[in-house]
Amino acid sequence: MATFLVCHGAWSAGWAWKLMHPLMTARGHRLITPTLTGLGERSHLAHPAIDLETHITDILGVLTFEDLRDVNLIGHSYSGMVATGVADRARERVTQLIYIDAFVPRDGESAFDVLPEAVRAQRQAGASHNAAGIPPGPMPPDTPPDIRAWCEPLRRPQPVKTFEQKLQFKNGPLTLPRQYIYCQRNSPDDRFRVFYERAKSDGWPTHEIDASHNPHLTCPDVLADLLSKIAV
Repeated sequence: MATFLVCHGAWSAGWAWKLMHPLMTARGHRLITPTLTGLGERSHLAHPAIDLETHITDILGVLTFEDLRDVNLIGHSYSGMVATGVADRARERVTQLIYIDAFVPRDGESAFDVLPEAVRAQRQAGASHNAAGIPPGPMPPDTPPDIRAWCEPLRRPQPVKTFEQKLQFKNGPLTLPRQYIYCQRNSPDDRFRVFYERAKSDGWPTHEIDASHNPHLTCPDVLADLLSKIAV
């Protein structure tokens, strides 16, 4: 049995991984999907001071209080930032880091730093007109109507400082095993291909799946099979 700990994407929460739980259990694995502060069922805690470090601390707390070890740490989308910070701080508890269509920051980079300029400007403009944070972005156009009807009312603004704060490594360059899963059905302003290509050039194991940006929602069986295959 492998243990997977998910750092979920922006505007989302642990609830968005609900379809994956029975699938991973059936494959003999444990899936843990905590919600980051200010989002989902923790949106009542939202406030302007929430930043990237807050979200890293959330996941470090799960590792500590659940006494998790030998963890396959997943970072989806924005939470490539979070998972990278967690892996830096808790190297002794993480077996490998798995990015799913996610940012892969270098030391000193923020989420805004690694976004394409046009997308960054759009996100910043949205936050400037919304005191709660960055308004939820659109779900991929091929999201089934029933999934959209379930998810869209539950998505919440993303605290803007989580995108503004730069990640600072505490323990030098990451040396943990890392893998990258790239979703092929990406938007025209594809913001994740660059990280996938960099992962390939750096010699990481890389994988492509025929899915849009949220495979845990649109093709959970495919994602569960792949995670089960690459688990350590």
